[in-house]
Amino acid sequence: MGAKRLGVVLAALAITALGAGCTHDGPDRGAPGAAGQAPPAAGRPEQAPGAAGALAAYVRKVERAHAARAAAARKWGLRRTPLAAPPPPAVKPRITFRKGFEVGDPGLPPVFTTVPTEDRIVFLTIDDGAEKDPELLRMMTDLGVPYSAFLSDYLVRDNYGYFRKMQDRGVALQNHTINHRYMPALSLAEQKREICGQQDIIEQRYGKRPALFRPPYGNYNRDTLRAARACGIKAVPLWAAEAFPDRMEWREWDRDLHPGDIVLTHFRGREDWKGTMPDMIRQVMNTITAKGYAVARLEDYV
Repeated sequence: MGAKRLGVVLAALAITALGAGCTHDGPDRGAPGAAGQAPPAAGRPEQAPGAAGALAAYVRKVERAHAARAAAARKWGLRRTPLAAPPPPAVKPRITFRKGFEVGDPGLPPVFTTVPTEDRIVFLTIDDGAEKDPELLRMMTDLGVPYSAFLSDYLVRDNYGYFRKMQDRGVALQNHTINHRYMPALSLAEQKREICGQQDIIEQRYGKRPALFRPPYGNYNRDTLRAARACGIKAVPLWAAEAFPDRMEWREWDRDLHPGDIVLTHFRGREDWKGTMPDMIRQVMNTITAKGYAVARLEDYV
């Protein structure tokens, strides 16, 4: 079999393995001594050499990862195991303004609610920083579900360390202004202070200047986007759906998810919601998974 033909076969087998990993909720069948898996003979290597051995190792890795997700889903009370997102694209899609969200200057950071993709993925984003629930950190780490945090400093400043732990777990920290003010009521200079000031704070505290900005309440005008561009912002993601502990709210007429949709929720607890942040995650993940979607990392696409 030629090298090209072998590559095609291995790719097909890998896809099959991924599919099996997304549907199997039992024990890790690749573990030594597992049911239906004979142990290697004495003195024989566990893996076959070359490409076949690499594929076997990959299959075991996929199954182990899914077994860990399934165990975490049971631990945190999810109805189903979250689906694994496909690898991100080698080239990020071109992001443009959503129709009707333009402000007359295509050179400004685009405002959008959905990322162009055909994959059945959505993106989870959490706003402001009011509630700092340690259970959220543990839950999301166990589940391996990616999300992005859009922070307002007036709510974050009493516990910068909480969001440092979040960043250490791979969460991107993005800009939601310093004081969460209604941006269209501010002058261009005031909007710059809100956005650029938060850029400076996040860079100082967390070592990286955000590329994404979400205006408070989703409200903006042309000056908002001009200020965002001046502060180094590349894109302005809004949302297509919003998650609460007891329900989902929808922007689209069909009240459904679509490939590339951005899902919004907030850092809130029982004082504001009918539940905790883990309750909210259970609600949103049960909805996303039941509809056949996986959660991907927004920064891999934007």
